Amino acid sequence: MRLPHTTDLAGVDAAAIGIPFDTATSYRTGARFGPEAIRSASALLRPFHPGFGIDLVEALSIVDYGDLPVAPGDTEGTYRGVEEGLTPVVEAGVFPLVLGGDHSITLAELRQLARITGPLALVQLDSHTDTWEMYFGQRFFHGTTFKRAAEERLIDPTASVQAGMRGSLYGAADLEGARALGFRVIPSEELRALGPERYAQTVRERVGDRPVFLSFDIDFLDPAFAPGTGTPEIAGFSTAEAVAFLRALRGIRLAGADVVEVSPSYDGPGQPTALAAANILWELLALRAAMA
Repeated sequence: MRLPHTTDLAGVDAAAIGIPFDTATSYRTGARFGPEAIRSASALLRPFHPGFGIDLVEALSIVDYGDLPVAPGDTEGTYRGVEEGLTPVVEAGVFPLVLGGDHSITLAELRQLARITGPLALVQLDSHTDTWEMYFGQRFFHGTTFKRAAEERLIDPTASVQAGMRGSLYGAADLEGARALGFRVIPSEELRALGPERYAQTVRERVGDRPVFLSFDIDFLDPAFAPGTGTPEIAGFSTAEAVAFLRALRGIRLAGADVVEVSPSYDGPGQPTALAAANILWELLALRAAMA
């Protein structure tokens, strides 16, 4: 959005923060280049949000905080760097808007936010629940993020909603495991039947007045709209549908958010995946601005 790049957080309300890491991917790599591609695509974004009637840069003081340090090939080392890098942001009460990076990075974000807020409610739009016990023998992977977050009490699964799940599975336990942890899991067919307003009602009933972390995996979108991602699943959602689901959530207590799994090397002409991600981040900023 051509925001000023600074690490001075005085008077800042929200910070766009890149985490260029993709070591924990299971199929296509390349999400380490996601923040760069999203920033480039965001150059077209303008400040006024017509859906909410809010000028985002008037409502919020927003900066681009740059990228946090990562250690390619070392997931837990990256977590340490991300946690340290986020410390001044969360301690200053600045809203972190993170550009991923694969979905493993969300665990480090949650660790720092939960230190201040206590356990968060999770609102996840994704084609996968990311609640496996291990992947390729690894406990910290992009497919294990929310099981680890539940175990570490960073999120309250009974106050959380995972929506958009679809595609082939290893077995029925892939979804049932998330439900057993306490998550409300809404597969894509059910989400379409609910529509934005009833989806938002379901979310509000679950989260109540708790602080919310919203995690948007770009593979929530159909690969026709977002081909540049690591684990694409067909029969997904359009960008218009995604915007409607997000705008319906106006009023939730958004404490942090990220958009993850943008892999530009698989994007198409015109970089539609990066463009979609930039606009989703803009919608998340609008949800935060609507709280002011």
